[in-house]
Amino acid sequence: MTNYNLITEQIRSLAEDEKWFVPVMANASALLYDNMEDLNWAGFYIMRDGALVLGPFQGKIACINIPVGKGVCGTAVAKDETILVEDVHQFPGHIACDSASNSEIVVPIHKDGKVVAVLDIDSPKLSRFSEDDKTGLEEFVNTIERVIEF
Repeated sequence: MTNYNLITEQIRSLAEDEKWFVPVMANASALLYDNMEDLNWAGFYIMRDGALVLGPFQGKIACINIPVGKGVCGTAVAKDETILVEDVHQFPGHIACDSASNSEIVVPIHKDGKVVAVLDIDSPKLSRFSEDDKTGLEEFVNTIERVIEF
């Protein structure tokens, strides 16, 4: 089980000396990838010109651009809510950047009241993510929102 309190404290500490979004997100994706079991991707998509663009991540290559409202990431932006998907193959409009992914969780990241990025985590395991993961990752993202500078 992931110790979200520990990794949340670690990202807060790592961001003390450098708050720019690139190193913070790079370290955050590494923390998640190294501390969560059964992942094949952990990273960020950043809003740019009205769409999501690939940001820092750990894992296999990924889609570069995702329109708002498309796929799990774009839907999380459009609805401005965390989306937890037990089986991505059953998600309408799922974008298969990696065919090995079977479940996914996406958490929006805000700055000044608007979505500026998303945290996206994929797993090859069906139903990998729980409500505990959702709660822990939302707190992790809340910490990122407080410390990051865009």
